[in-house]
Amino acid sequence: MTHVATVSPDTPFLERFIAGFGYPLRGAGLATCTALAIAHYAVILPAFVGLFATFALWTATWRYAATCMLHTANGYADPPNIGVEENPAAGRGLTGVHLFAVALCVLSGMFYPPAVWPLMILFAITLPAIDMSLAFDGSVELALSPVTWWEVMRRFGTAYLIPVGLNLATGALILGASAATSFLPRLLSLPLFAFAYTYLIILNLHLMGAMIHQRHERFGLTPEAEVLAAENGQDEDAQLLHEVQAIACSDRRTALGLLAARLQHRGAPPSLHQAYRDLLRQEGLHDALLVHGQIWIAALMANGESRRALGLVQECTELDSHFVPDDPTTAGPLAELAARSGMSRLAVRLCRGFLAQWPRSPEAPHYGLLAARLLATMPERQAEAAVLLGKLVAAWPDHPLRGEFDALSQQLHEHTKSA
Repeated sequence: MTHVATVSPDTPFLERFIAGFGYPLRGAGLATCTALAIAHYAVILPAFVGLFATFALWTATWRYAATCMLHTANGYADPPNIGVEENPAAGRGLTGVHLFAVALCVLSGMFYPPAVWPLMILFAITLPAIDMSLAFDGSVELALSPVTWWEVMRRFGTAYLIPVGLNLATGALILGASAATSFLPRLLSLPLFAFAYTYLIILNLHLMGAMIHQRHERFGLTPEAEVLAAENGQDEDAQLLHEVQAIACSDRRTALGLLAARLQHRGAPPSLHQAYRDLLRQEGLHDALLVHGQIWIAALMANGESRRALGLVQECTELDSHFVPDDPTTAGPLAELAARSGMSRLAVRLCRGFLAQWPRSPEAPHYGLLAARLLATMPERQAEAAVLLGKLVAAWPDHPLRGEFDALSQQLHEHTKSA
């Protein structure tokens, strides 16, 4: 089974608030923001078609945001996948209520300006309760009842002021984003503004979901993520880790055996992998650390955790300077990631290792050129770059990258003459 990323309801809200800013930019959240931003080009279509597209996109935005709220309230750490709907009626209801609120404020501004601020304050206070009621029940009638508002406010207590503040801040930021993009060409400002307000709406409802998760017992909610984690055996993993930590104090070899048996089966959480590595290090089993490193790096790359994999590669190269992941489809991308991350020396090591292990791979010239470019930026290793380029030219004389080999060689030659 797939590992379920969960969040403890005991996590301080400040910690979740800070982490929440990255929530819409992870996984399906980022895909949704991007797709909806691009889709907003449809609103410039003529008359009725553009109007229909606007309504459809607003509905999609609020529907996904409502799903994010429920997903978060159920204890999930990551955004839900696109197309996963826990309450389809919620998106339609949220769209209708928010469009009504905006329209009422606009009409008041046109015909009776003194009513604008009282209306905005009223909506700022009541919309969080309406949003949360709609997300869970999907009933507009129930969500618009003052009794429901009072019940939601009562369950939150003074903490209800947090979603009120979030709503006000979201509204102000959306207005600010709109003003900022008004100076740009419409074809550029349209997707930028759409991305900004989609991000803010998802962030807002995600944080409301986090507040509900912290108080799930008051709402009669059993977080679904915890149930799935238990079914996946993640609770068993936590118990195993506790047992291993207790045994390791007196018998590290037995503790290693327990962890090794677990790591041979279904995908294990990082905590077990790290505990295994810590024990191997304490026992001085460097070869075993390198073997485990190869296995865990492959698993991390398969799960899309390339940055964690790169950190593990760096750890392994400290044990063995010649260490390279044993799969070219892993070693190559990690070399490029290291280069983009400013880890030039590690990138050169990985590129060199790639050339040594897979010298006739079709990708070898690419990674050879990457290594040469990185070496060329290091004054003390420019001669090494020139030698590497010579070997690449000799091994791949007719390769499409030959022109870039020659250009970099010429650049290095001119730099040497001027020095």
